[in-house]
Amino acid sequence: MVLDICNWIMAAAFLFSVIVQYNDPDPIRWMTIYGLALSACILSLRHRLKWQFSGLIALAALLWASILAPHVIGKTTIGALFESFHMTNEIVEEARETGGLLIVALWMLILSIVAFRAKQPSPIVQS
Repeated sequence: MVLDICNWIMAAAFLFSVIVQYNDPDPIRWMTIYGLALSACILSLRHRLKWQFSGLIALAALLWASILAPHVIGKTTIGALFESFHMTNEIVEEARETGGLLIVALWMLILSIVAFRAKQPSPIVQS
């Protein structure tokens, strides 16, 4: 029940993320990663998610974030990320992108663990 509620919230967040990418300088790759995360949420809600699918999305997002992170770590503040919704400068924009990728990676990791555990046989209780 809690997982379903969280999945609905994350699906809405990923859908919103897909929609707002239309004016990004490179929308296709961002729409793709958020769209894949949205798909994983929907599959999870329908109990059809394969742990490998969400695991690959998590891995891709984490690798991508690790490429962006060195450009932004220590170069901006958390407060600067929320000062304006407009692109204020390149460092702030990359920091927001890194944060988005880490959110995708974390949620996909959670879904992977849940899907993996759901496929494991339950232990036999001996009396």
